[in-house]
Amino acid sequence: MNKNIVWHKAVVKRGMRQEQNNHKSFILWFTGLSGAGKSTLAHRLEDILYQRGCRTYVFDGDNVRHGLCSDLGFSDADRHENIRRIGEMSKLFIDAGVVALTAFISPYRQDREIVRSLVEDGDFIEIHCSASVDVCETRDPKGLYKKARSGEIAEFTGISSPYEVPDAPEISVDTGSKGLDECAQQILNYLIENDLINAELSVGEKN
Repeated sequence: MNKNIVWHKAVVKRGMRQEQNNHKSFILWFTGLSGAGKSTLAHRLEDILYQRGCRTYVFDGDNVRHGLCSDLGFSDADRHENIRRIGEMSKLFIDAGVVALTAFISPYRQDREIVRSLVEDGDFIEIHCSASVDVCETRDPKGLYKKARSGEIAEFTGISSPYEVPDAPEISVDTGSKGLDECAQQILNYLIENDLINAELSVGEKN
C-alpha cells in the first residue's frame, strides 16, 4: 500500500448510525450453488427487514459483475478477487449502519473466511443455502447447467468446478426442500434471537 495513503477517521461513527437506525448492522452472506435460491431468499428477507424499518441492501452476484466486477472472469484468481471486492464493499456498508445481504456462490471456504476476518466478531453471518446439484439443475432458471453440461461454460461450480460446503455456518437453510417463507423465517428468528434486530415491528410496517 502507498505510504502516502492515510486512513481518515470519521466524525459520524458506526455506532451512531446504528443508534439512529434502531438496529445493528452486519453482513448476511448467502452462499450455495447456482439455482440454490440465494438471490431469491436474500431479496425476500430484505423485503421483510425493510417492512420492519431496517436499512438494507442486497448485493447480487450478477448485478455486481455488471459494474464493480465487470473486468473479472471465472478463473480461480478472478473468483478470489470478486469475493475480496465484495467483502471490502460489504465492510463499508456495515460501517454505514446498513444490513448488507450478499448473494454469491462464493465456492471457496478460504475466500469466505477472508471476508469474515475483515469485520468484527459477529458481523459476518454465513448462510448456507443447501440444495443438491440435482435440485438446482432441475430449476436451472438461466439455463446455465445445460450449457455447462454441453461444454459451453467452462469452470462451472458444481459441474466442472468445486463448491466447498461451509464447515460451520451460522445458519443452514434447506432451500432444496423448504419453502421461501419458511427459510426466510428461519433466518429472521436467528437475527431476533441474537439481538441483531428488534423483535417488535416498526411503526411503519406495512400489513
